[in-house]
Amino acid sequence: MVFKKMLRVFGVGGPTVDTVLDPPRARPGETLTGTVHIKGGDHDVAIEGVALGLVTRVEVESGDGEFGATTEFARLAVSGPFRLAAGETRDIPFGFPVPFETPVTHVHGRNLRGMTLGVRTELAVAKAVDKGDLDAVEIHPLASQERVLGAFGELGFGFKSADLERGRIHGLRQELPFYQEIEFHPPSRFAGRVGEVELTFVADAHHLAVVLEADRRGGVFGGGGDAFGRWTFPHEVALRTDWEGEIGRWLDEVAQRGGRPGGHGHRGHGGVGAGGVVAGAAAGIVGGMVLGEVFDEMGDFGDEG
Repeated sequence: MVFKKMLRVFGVGGPTVDTVLDPPRARPGETLTGTVHIKGGDHDVAIEGVALGLVTRVEVESGDGEFGATTEFARLAVSGPFRLAAGETRDIPFGFPVPFETPVTHVHGRNLRGMTLGVRTELAVAKAVDKGDLDAVEIHPLASQERVLGAFGELGFGFKSADLERGRIHGLRQELPFYQEIEFHPPSRFAGRVGEVELTFVADAHHLAVVLEADRRGGVFGGGGDAFGRWTFPHEVALRTDWEGEIGRWLDEVAQRGGRPGGHGHRGHGGVGAGGVVAGAAAGIVGGMVLGEVFDEMGDFGDEG
């Protein structure tokens, strides 16, 4: 499947740009390949540069509530300055590296409701930039991420929605200024004790961090609040991990503590160090913590529309 993008710079008679992604899908850490096809209009122009940007929509909180901001999180210059004669055609092949923290948009070929991501072409002429429309790109999970998502299905979770939140996760090395939350309804046996469960991945070339947040339902004597779990493994270890067991045990403890004031939960075989590297299987619940202690808020950053 090939997505095409057409834009005409500065109205009738200007150059046209046709960007072809082949294919328009990748996994984090892979490379999107394609070609930018440029055709001159009815007069010569000086092209100052051609660039591509990976763009998505991030939820941003303000005094007026929450709104979505279009955000570019990766950029590739595909050409410097050149002269384009009237009617001339020029093809520029490219390879666009996809960051490992790029959010997942598709699982088993199906779109995650709430997720949009694409490539935007920019052509700079005469100190002005024409930003093309956003063309969708499918980001499929890494094999290690698929293993975790598969465990959610086996345990009976129901997918709710996904979004991107501005901020950083405390204690993890994070390159992008946002993180993805994939929201699930818990298995039916936890109804009334556990609300929705949110899953976040933070990956790099070697490791996968899995962060879970659950809404604990308070009992007669109050309690409740948010509970957190965190695991970090090399990708090859994550593939062999019994995620059904790990997540199931974590959820059992969340449910058991749901009616009691939160203290700190247990930590499993090892601990999470700075940068998210562990020795062995690390699992834990952090109870009685406010959201801001785990998810660090960031100041405003440049929004693009």
